[in-house]
Amino acid sequence: MTDTFSQEKRRAIMQAVRRQRTRPEETLALLLRRAGVRFRRNVASLPGSPDFYMPAEGLAVFVHGCFWHGHGHCSKGRIRPKTNKAYWKTKVQRNQRRDCRAARRLRALGISVYTVWECELAAAGLPNRLLARLNPQSTKAV
Repeated sequence: MTDTFSQEKRRAIMQAVRRQRTRPEETLALLLRRAGVRFRRNVASLPGSPDFYMPAEGLAVFVHGCFWHGHGHCSKGRIRPKTNKAYWKTKVQRNQRRDCRAARRLRALGISVYTVWECELAAAGLPNRLLARLNPQSTKAV
């Protein structure tokens, strides 16, 4: 099936998709600040450029959009567009392989890796498993 948009229009739409400072990332940044956690963002010198890096805790956090990274535990992550199915399947699989490769390389450097899903933030705020991992001296009660 052909695209309903021209090549130029489709390109403009896809370029508008944010790669950094997305809404879920901004939400997590706010929650981390409220908890008193110090972090660096989008550290290009680390494999995969983690969305958040806490050097004191040796912790890298990736915030994944459920659709783009194929989160299998929510409906948004399981949905694929009806057109160009092969492209989208390959696209999501490529993202997942890249995510695994980055996490493996970070762990080889001795850095713990956590993935926070978009749906997790929307449902419950700062995930308890992440809060429990953070250094107790560097956090305030949330």
